[in-house]
Amino acid sequence: MATPPERSAMKGKETRLFVFLVVCLFPILSVALVGGYGFIIWFMQMLLGPPGPPT
Repeated sequence: MATPPERSAMKGKETRLFVFLVVCLFPILSVALVGGYGFIIWFMQMLLGPPGPPT
C-alpha cells in the first residue's frame, strides 16, 4: 500500500493530468478534428463539385 505522502503526490499528478487534458488536449483535438473534417469537405468539393443534383 502507498503511504500518505506517496498517495498525495499521486493525487497531485492526477489533478495536473486532468487539468492538462481538459484545458489543453481536448480543445486542441476538437479544433483539429473539426478543421480536418472541414478541409476534407472543402477539398472534395474542389474535386467533385458542390453537392446536389447536376444542373
